[in-house]
Amino acid sequence: MFLKIIFYILRLMTTKTITRQLNNLSQEVNMIRSFIIGMARKDPEGEYRSEFVKRIKKAALEKPIYSYTGKGSLSKLIKKAR
Repeated sequence: MFLKIIFYILRLMTTKTITRQLNNLSQEVNMIRSFIIGMARKDPEGEYRSEFVKRIKKAALEKPIYSYTGKGSLSKLIKKAR
């Protein structure tokens, strides 16, 4: 009986309407997921200092000085830094 009602409703709805409702549901699920993930990922130690975040973002945009080409190159870079 329940399935008959659902099939009847689906027959009355156009494809455009179904697509629109599906998109709306998808957006709502994404918002809820984002909210839940945001609440779960709160750092117990607090937030990073804004100066630190700015410095890290700036460093990430700069061209790297060294390039990693294998395990031998990493050990050479570490030895040079000492």
